[in-house]
Amino acid sequence: MNRLYQWLPASTADRRVRVIAWASLVSQTLIVGTGGAVRLTGSGLGCPTWPRCTEDSFVATPEMGIHGIVEFGNRLLTFVLVIIALVAFFSVLRMRRERPELLRLTVALGLGIPLQAVIGGITVLTQLNPWIVGLHFVVSAVLVALAVVFVHRVYRGRTTGELLVPRPVQALALATAVGAWITVLVGIVVTGSGPHAGDGGAARNGLDSELLQHVHSWPAYITFGLSVLLLVVALRLRLTPLRRSVIALLAVEVVQIAVGLAQARLGLPELLVGIHMVLACVLIAVVTLVLLTLRGSEQAGVAPAPELASTAG
Repeated sequence: MNRLYQWLPASTADRRVRVIAWASLVSQTLIVGTGGAVRLTGSGLGCPTWPRCTEDSFVATPEMGIHGIVEFGNRLLTFVLVIIALVAFFSVLRMRRERPELLRLTVALGLGIPLQAVIGGITVLTQLNPWIVGLHFVVSAVLVALAVVFVHRVYRGRTTGELLVPRPVQALALATAVGAWITVLVGIVVTGSGPHAGDGGAARNGLDSELLQHVHSWPAYITFGLSVLLLVVALRLRLTPLRRSVIALLAVEVVQIAVGLAQARLGLPELLVGIHMVLACVLIAVVTLVLLTLRGSEQAGVAPAPELASTAG
């Protein structure tokens, strides 16, 4: 055991830590996709109880058919996230004095997994209450944002708190982030009013779905406009890190808007709705990166990635 502990990174966030940081971000995003598949295939009650799959079994039975397989498969992915969270925690354990922020982030990500499991259980026990389902998605989005911070800190080191952009630019970036979050939250309410309940007998939130689709588009277009303005400012002031992250944000927004328009015109096909859900988390990830580029980093205890090393030279 001592030999294993000594093998762990001691002061530098090396390749091992970078790999697990990316694994954390990717897994937190992918589970949104599998959770969406549960809903979009009508498998939300494929396992009709929790924490067991049935009253007598922790696993899906053949009699439950494809819905049981889909729902139980999504539950199994929770254990993958647990393994990744544990590996992430131990990968930074020896660095807890030099890099305490990394340890805190892995703890936060780890605690988010049982929280999600409990919310998922409540979702099943309340027969897919749309507001609980929405909360489930909100927590996923928060965990994706935390995973982005983890990846960024692994590469860039601790934040110095030094603002790298003028105050008005910071205010514009914050407004863009708020717009992105409002867009996602309104989208969750729209989904709760639409046809994809996860089960034929599940309740909807009772709101006007067609009206909400239009309401959902308002903050989306405002956020897009703010992003364009932020890019123009970043170009004029030659804020290279901000420029790169905003270009990524605009790319996600363009695709997300296109998918949103297509799904509305085609009657909300399941595949497009699922893509729209995953892209919502990608949007949160990239807008989080935009905010992270506003402040400086110490670069202490960081093993530079090849592209970072080349630009530093």
